[in-house]
Parts: sequence; structure tokens; C-alpha cells
Amino acid sequence: MTAQQQQQQPQQQPQQQPQQQAMVSRDAAHLVHPLHNPAAHASARVWVGGEGAYLIDADGNRFIDCLSGLWCNTAGNGRTELADAAAHQMRQMGFASGYAGSTNPRAIELAERLASLTYPNINHFYLTSGGGEATDSNIKLARYYWKLKGQPEKTKVISRIWGYHGVTFAAMCATGMAPYWEMFEPRIPGFVHIPSPYPYLYQAPDDAPSQGIAAANELEKKILEEGPETVAMFIAEPVQGAGGVLVPQDDYFPRIREICDQYDVLLVSDEVITGFGRTGCMFGLEHWGVEPDLMQFAKAVTSGYFPLGGIGISDEIATVMNESGSPWMHAYTYSSHPVGCAVALAMLDIIEKENFVDQARQKGQRLLGKLQDALADHPHVGEVRGLGLMCAVEYVKDKGTKEPFAPSDAIGPRIHAETVERGMFSRVRGDVYCIAPPIVTDEQTLDRIVEILAEATAAVLG
Repeated sequence: MTAQQQQQQPQQQPQQQPQQQAMVSRDAAHLVHPLHNPAAHASARVWVGGEGAYLIDADGNRFIDCLSGLWCNTAGNGRTELADAAAHQMRQMGFASGYAGSTNPRAIELAERLASLTYPNINHFYLTSGGGEATDSNIKLARYYWKLKGQPEKTKVISRIWGYHGVTFAAMCATGMAPYWEMFEPRIPGFVHIPSPYPYLYQAPDDAPSQGIAAANELEKKILEEGPETVAMFIAEPVQGAGGVLVPQDDYFPRIREICDQYDVLLVSDEVITGFGRTGCMFGLEHWGVEPDLMQFAKAVTSGYFPLGGIGISDEIATVMNESGSPWMHAYTYSSHPVGCAVALAMLDIIEKENFVDQARQKGQRLLGKLQDALADHPHVGEVRGLGLMCAVEYVKDKGTKEPFAPSDAIGPRIHAETVERGMFSRVRGDVYCIAPPIVTDEQTLDRIVEILAEATAAVLG
């Protein structure tokens, strides 16, 4: 066998060994997981270690962490700076309340750092434990703001199909992926969705100036349908992540900003995935020169090493809050958690010193180009897309008509299973394979991601 043939052979991982099987059995006896599904969990991996862009399971097998855990671990595993920051703060003070009347140095420092990094009009921050709490916080803040402005009827939230904003109850209602809310109906009234700009599938009217403008005008149509006097906010991810890495057209968000201004609707940028360098800018809307009224973040702010998120508040909204004379009756026990803030500060040091923005831009261009070279011509690859180190491959039954496979074909899950066999772990949205490795991933590993996905595609689809 030639060296080239050896390289092309699947690098299959062993099946679960007794140690891992025993741990999964113990797990099943007591743990209920996010997206709980006992049948799917039967073949779970037990992760016991990590090195950079790799995860190590209980049987000693190494896997490329192709989704940075859940889009969050941009710095990779094994960053002693983050562990040391947490340990130092824990020894000094493990916890103190962040309610009004209390604060701590790390929270103050983090707010100052965030103000220097985020959009110019965003200089005030409320901290949470994660992205779902951040969504709920922005929904409540938007309602409060409009009440203070003498427009209490402005309560409705508009979001997008394929948008993901978390699954706390209000966040779930904003999320535009039906499987997340069908079993929990009825939803809270006042949440409505518009189509995603989804360049691969969105069909603009023939007389539209562009696909992006037509997709943005879906917001104007919905605002007029609901009544501008009733709409509080429009929430959107700069790049829709869990929905399949949907990168909008360049003219989409500038038009969205115009519409929000015209109808007095707050624009909320959900930067939980796109924030802190992932797309090749520090924050996603920077790509299109747009500033939001509110933003939200989590995940990469601590590289997932500690649960922390938050919202960024425009100067105008903060002024209205501060001059109201009444407290904002919203609170989380762990808001401004000193350990989380210490880890976030250490992570911001890494992001700046190692230039994550440029790394994501350059590595992302390389990764997207190689994915396109390897897969774009495959008869069942509809689109290869991405921005920065966020990429996706969408599989279709018919390339010409864009006809999808039947859900029962389980193409996406089957391709994912093949990548796992070859030492790579990620997630799929239907028949869309998502790719968002740690920003620190080296070029050799990025090239191996392409090789594994090409091998898995051939194994399932020929």
C-alpha cells in the first residue's frame, strides 16, 4: 500500500471499551442531559481530557474538537492561564453578591475591558451565567425601557427562523427552531418569527433590489403586520450558528438597522457565538458597520472554562434606566461572579495577545477554501459556506433543484457518525455539518478536518 493510500484510509477509532461503557451506564442511572435522549446517549463518549483542539475520551482516543465544545472553547483545552486565574480568585474570594449595594474588583475591571472592546455606543454591562439568561435579560430590559419611555404597549419580540437564542422559557420563544418548543407549548404570546436571510435557500421576489434587501424587508413587513407601536425589539445573530452557519448578505444588516430606526424597534445582536473574534472581527456586526442597541455574549468570553455571559447596553438605554428613579427588578444570584469575571479577564488577555481576530480571519479563509476545493463539486453538496472560523457543509438530495434528503435518510447524523469513527466530533443541524474548531487550531489539524469530512461524505454518499 502506498503512503498516499495509507493516508486516505479511515483512521477509525475503537468502539467503546469496558471502562467507557461502565461510565456511560453509571451516567444513565442518574444524569438527565441537555436534549436528553437515552437511545442517542447509549453510544456517548466520556470526555476525560483535552489538549488544545483535541478531546480525549475515557478509552484514550483523541478527537478533533470540531465545534469548540459548543462553539465556546476558542482557546482550546489546557490553558493554565485560565485555571490559574480561577484558582487565584477562589483563594482570595470565592463568591460575593453582585446585587445593588455590592460589587467586586474583577467585575469592575471586566466591565471596563468590555467597554473598550465592544461597539462604541455600548458601555454598560449586566452579567449573567450564560447566553439563555442573557436573552431573557434583554427581553426584560427592552420591555422596561419602553415603559420608561411612555410606550408600555411595545412588548413584542421579533426573531428569525433558524435563529437560536437559548431555551430558558422566554429565550425558547425567541428561538426559531420548532423542535425546541413544540413539546412545551403554549409559548409566551408576543413572539413572532420572520424568514432567515439564508442565502442558499431564501427566495426573493423578482422585483427585489437584492436578495439581502428582500430578506431584511421581511422585518418591515412583520413590524407593520404586528403594529410598530407594539414591537419592542428584533433579535438576531450576526451569523446564525446552531441554525447551520447562515452568513447574511452584505446589504442585509445595514437595511435591518434602517428599519429598526424607522419604526423605533431596538436591534439586539446575539453575539453568544460570534463574539470575541470567532468571525474574524471582535464582534459580528462589525463586518457590516452596524451598531446594535443591545447585545449579548457568553461562551468565548471565558472559552467555556467558567459559565459566564452578559448583555451590553447602549448609552441611551442606560441613561434612561439610571434617570428613572426606580430599580430594575431583575437579578441572578451569580451575576458579576468574581471567579467568572477573573477567568474572563484572563481570557481577554489571551484574545488580545494572541490576536484571535486575525487568527480566525486567516485560518477561516484557509479552512473555507480547502472545504470548497474538497467538497463543493460533490453531487450531494449543496453549499459550503462560512465566515471566519465558522463553516458549514449543507448536503442535498438534488444539487440542481436544492431538494433536501428525507429526514428518515438521516444523512447528517450518518456523516457525523463517520467523522466520529475517524476521530472528529461536532454537531449537525439536519443535513448541515457545522465546523467551528478552537481559534488556536493549527493548520495541520484544519487540513485534517477537511480530509475527515471528505472521507465521511464519500463513505455515506459515494
